[in-house]
Amino acid sequence: MSAEGLERQTRNYLSNNIPQIQEHGGHFEIEDVNDNTGDVTVAIGGACSGCGIAPMTIKAIEQRLPTEIEGVSNVTVRRAGGPRAAVMPSKIEVMEDMEEYEDYDPPF
Repeated sequence: MSAEGLERQTRNYLSNNIPQIQEHGGHFEIEDVNDNTGDVTVAIGGACSGCGIAPMTIKAIEQRLPTEIEGVSNVTVRRAGGPRAAVMPSKIEVMEDMEEYEDYDPPF
């Protein structure tokens, strides 16, 4: 499959299966797609830059894209930076220790 095809499928998957990114004021951008290796790089930004549970969203994207899109073997997701990015500390370590998040599986 071409890089354009993988990029289109990745964009469609994120738009259709992880609408919380956009619903909560965030956005995503496909930064790089290598059709030879299956490597995909995605940046999330907007409200995601300041969200304490963005690491859980990142983890979900990195785990699910390779299983959902044929030709994708490795996904790297990063928070988009920039002068207007309000970055908050990650809450994932605290959440992982909380009993109510023991079996947490994001609904996306």
